[in-house]
Amino acid sequence: VQLQASGGGLVQAGGSLRLSCAASRSISRTYTMGWYRQAPGKERELVASVISGRPPNYADSVKGRFTISRDYAKSTVTLQMNSLKPEDTAVYFCNAHYRVIVYWGQGTLVTVSS
Repeated sequence: VQLQASGGGLVQAGGSLRLSCAASRSISRTYTMGWYRQAPGKERELVASVISGRPPNYADSVKGRFTISRDYAKSTVTLQMNSLKPEDTAVYFCNAHYRVIVYWGQGTLVTVSS
């Protein structure tokens, strides 16, 4: 499975961006899909994830600002990012995983200027 992420870019603080991720083939709803990010000099961290039957999971730093949504029929996942802050600057990676099976997208850069 290949994950294709899109939607990154440059935005001013307080602005919004929408990231999208599409899988090359159908992904079972038993998979968790979500977004991670990695800022320069930092470890990759979970931003948000979603799995069927459970509420979305968010990092504390993005709660109330980011919203993750998933289309199970199309095997896509979207991250709506509002009220962006300079500290949100990072490469964002789409992820899908189930037990030991893990897929990563190629990453999309989000830059938030102050």
